[in-house]
Amino acid sequence: MPSRRTAGDGMIRQKKQGLWEGRIIVGHKENGSNIFRYVYGKTKKETAEKLRRMITEFDGVELNDNSYMTLSEWLETWLNEYMSSRIRENTIHCYRSVIDYHINPYLGDKIISKITKEDVQRLYNHLMTNEECKSKNMKGKIISKNYVKKIHLVLHEAMDCAVMENLITSNPTNGTVVPKIERKEMKVLTEMQLDLFMKAIEKDELWYDFFYTEITTGLRRGEICGLKWIDFDDQHGILHINRSICIKNGELKIGATKTGKGQRSIFLPDSTSRVLRLRKIQSESEWIFPCIKDKNMPISPSTAYQHLKSILLSNDLPSIRFHDLRHTFATHALKNGVNPKTLSGILGHTNTSFTLDTYTHITTDMQRHAAVIVGDFIDDILGDELIHD
Repeated sequence: MPSRRTAGDGMIRQKKQGLWEGRIIVGHKENGSNIFRYVYGKTKKETAEKLRRMITEFDGVELNDNSYMTLSEWLETWLNEYMSSRIRENTIHCYRSVIDYHINPYLGDKIISKITKEDVQRLYNHLMTNEECKSKNMKGKIISKNYVKKIHLVLHEAMDCAVMENLITSNPTNGTVVPKIERKEMKVLTEMQLDLFMKAIEKDELWYDFFYTEITTGLRRGEICGLKWIDFDDQHGILHINRSICIKNGELKIGATKTGKGQRSIFLPDSTSRVLRLRKIQSESEWIFPCIKDKNMPISPSTAYQHLKSILLSNDLPSIRFHDLRHTFATHALKNGVNPKTLSGILGHTNTSFTLDTYTHITTDMQRHAAVIVGDFIDDILGDELIHD
């Protein structure tokens, strides 16, 4: 039996039709046979130059049988074997939708190790030319720049994993041109509008507790819908955020919070603690905010959203998203002196820098205010005459 040749070995030969062929061993199959990659040229010199570049590209690489997988086969393997235990079910569902509707139709049948940066760029260019989104919850809508960015992030992560598993030599998404994320405009209720909102919910017996808790905690919609009484420490006024509710295929699903930091404990304002204590006395459900028709089920996030819209419409308030109640809470908290790091913990952000980036418009005003304060006490210490000498 001939000895197994090392990956990286290359050779050049002239084909019968006069074309020169160079080949390099880039790995080995499970049975030990070689995996080759080929280059071609009209002259020996041209072919040798191409072969040298290929040897550099595949330096230190040992591909295996799986490098012959199609992209669609790899993406399915990646989701099931590498991602299912790391990310939430709802995120898996989102990834699968991106793959099934917008990656596989264009690149899914191509061998993963033969996909180039140019192939990926052509995909992105195609998606950015007014293609309609095909996923169920966005069907008919034109694909946005943000959605193309999401597709890129999914494919980039999958290809990084393929590099790690020696399926490909390099990530073909690197160096591609991807649109920058366009942040949606943040809509926040002003102090006057917030006052009107609070007066409106006071008249709403069924929903007052829900929206009062939301506007004083800034919880995500799925988080407030997923609260149970076991999460409320009524003695110390602490609320533990342990789960989130989402809707998948028309059904309520109970899952983990959005991030690891999302699972947190927050101190409640005294007024919010009082609201929840009174509610607990009258409650007949394990859920703090149960479904109105079935006390054994939590309130649906979509029901909460629809009722918010009803309140806003009937009180001539701006038509904001539910998430903008969270922005309203955070904005007014910062304006009234809550430390960004403390606020980051309350909101369940991964880190304080994300909080600062999200609320740059507020923190800039805070910095200006801080500069005035610093200037005032420096004036007091040094005296106006010393400063202006």
